[in-house]
Amino acid sequence: MTTLRSASRQTRRTRTARTATLATTFATVLSALALTSPALAETKLRIGLQQEPTVLDPTSDATASIDSMLTHNVFESLTTVDESGAVLPNLASDWTISEDGLTYTFTLVEGATFHDGTAFDAEDVKFTFERAMAEGSTNPSKSIFEPIESVTVIDPKTIEFKLNRKDAFFLFNVAQGDASIIAPESVEANATKPVGTGPFMFDSWTRGDRLTLAKYADYRDAADVKIDKVEFRFISDPAAATAALMSEELDAFPGFPAPELMTQFEADPRFKTVVGSTNGEVILALNNSKPPFNDLKARQALSHAIDRAEIIDGAMYGMAVPIGSFYPPHAPDYIDLTGLYPHDSAKAKQMFEEAGVTEELTLRVPPFPYATRSGEIVQAELAKAGIKVKLENVEWGFWIDEVYKKKNYDMTIIAHTAPNDLSNFARGPKYFYGYQSDDFDALWNKIKTESDTAARAELTKQAQTYLAENAVHGFLFQLPQLSVYRNGVDGFWAASPVLFQPLAGVTIQ
Repeated sequence: MTTLRSASRQTRRTRTARTATLATTFATVLSALALTSPALAETKLRIGLQQEPTVLDPTSDATASIDSMLTHNVFESLTTVDESGAVLPNLASDWTISEDGLTYTFTLVEGATFHDGTAFDAEDVKFTFERAMAEGSTNPSKSIFEPIESVTVIDPKTIEFKLNRKDAFFLFNVAQGDASIIAPESVEANATKPVGTGPFMFDSWTRGDRLTLAKYADYRDAADVKIDKVEFRFISDPAAATAALMSEELDAFPGFPAPELMTQFEADPRFKTVVGSTNGEVILALNNSKPPFNDLKARQALSHAIDRAEIIDGAMYGMAVPIGSFYPPHAPDYIDLTGLYPHDSAKAKQMFEEAGVTEELTLRVPPFPYATRSGEIVQAELAKAGIKVKLENVEWGFWIDEVYKKKNYDMTIIAHTAPNDLSNFARGPKYFYGYQSDDFDALWNKIKTESDTAARAELTKQAQTYLAENAVHGFLFQLPQLSVYRNGVDGFWAASPVLFQPLAGVTIQ
């Protein structure tokens, strides 16, 4: 043994010298690359967000910011939607639809895994949908699962859905955060430590401050993901949002909360601004389940009392489009109903008196600038119509609990950003509107089962007219997508056809 070691010493010395030379050369190359190739450095995207959710599971909570951060970033669905609103494959690589439109058979992608290392297969899809469909489900959009009669696993990569009726929106609906595919192994932790199959995985959450995602190294298309880390900063105050951008603490603020400051960023060469559209109808929501707004005349009086132009100028600095019903003005089926109840304070006062409305009303608004600013203007407008309003600015958790869940309010102001959400008015009196109409229910049933595009468009126009004539809410304006980006940030959508913003295609320099 000793002889063998002595005899090989010179050989080892030669190899050592060669290795040292190679190591030095390699180190030199790496140093040069580090200096010349920024791709080797970790890329981090810092995004401002107005709203912090209370939980992180889009299948159990309606807060829009859950989808903004996590849907199609951490969680994925069978299908997805692009910026134009077109449905595309996602966890399903393709699908077939039976001739009668009642059976959908999905083929699942290869290579998808959950962030905790568990495999993704058809059993996870079945678990996801049966959980959402269960009687005790807390899914915020249970109505999108109502048409599903059964979910059957054909094999690990094939799953079949049988519907009890045609659903014109089925493929679109299963792209949403409410239909995010989850695993039974991790479902209980998703509220605070979400586990999905997407390009980013949950990293950390500091409540009241920020949430961080990290690139999922084993993502099936990881090479296409250019960002290593994403940090969401929760900043609802417009002044604080502006300061964070100006000091370059943020790279992007989609949904920028200060329309009055957009010109400041337009003039700054470090930034670019984008004004796009959303599906967010901003409404003065009325509790239709109790006086005074269970009375049509009182609702009509309110519609005459509000001045949309004044609200848009004061709350949005003119950067919004008025609406007269619950439908986005950029949609092809939209009809302009803003003239149905022209602003008339005297007429509104007379109608309130005829309806016997004398009590002080409560207006509870969540902590978003569009809502708080609009609330002050609405309070003044109703005062001109003889109605005293107590304005309460409440935290988001309070709003969710007291307004959304318990219907403990007279009026509130909120943007409904989900697509195809005319269905809200067919959710019955338990929904926070407290609204129920057999006529509208029948109309919505026709809309959601009509496969002919032209016929469905006409039905949609009828629905808009019905809601406007019945003054179900005070319809204010369409929320614009105001965004500010640092130069070098690319890949964000200008418009928001859905609640989510995929980040896998975003780049930063």
